[in-house]
Amino acid sequence: MKATHQPPTLAPVTPADLLRMAALYLRRHGWHQGTYYATNILTPPACVAGAIGIAAAGHRVEHFSQLAPDALGDYLAALGVFVDYLDTAEPLFLIDEDGYLIDEHTSPYSWNDDPGRTAEQVITALQTAADEWDHLHTTGGENR
Repeated sequence: MKATHQPPTLAPVTPADLLRMAALYLRRHGWHQGTYYATNILTPPACVAGAIGIAAAGHRVEHFSQLAPDALGDYLAALGVFVDYLDTAEPLFLIDEDGYLIDEHTSPYSWNDDPGRTAEQVITALQTAADEWDHLHTTGGENR
């Protein structure tokens, strides 16, 4: 390499990238409800949060607190984008027995575990949330 040669730089991973990676993971390895992972294998079927965690870390993590600081930031950003999408597209708010709103945002965990949910709905939601993030944050493929 010549002294004047500039090596290529890597583009930062965006929340949209992680959401697409999570969708791809679920297509390849399967989707799960109830816990992060279905079994104790290297690439198990995962819930939506588990798949986003694997996309952020590059490996299975039992809890987001086990992520390295940079991966944790990426995970939380991607999960936040997904929650924003769910709040708009598929709101599912929890109300207590007195009629008060428990949480102002749709829980990705409750949404994932809804008995009527399908793997295709989860994968489509991840991809649509990624597309919406790109639409809001990029111009012609470049980050804004």
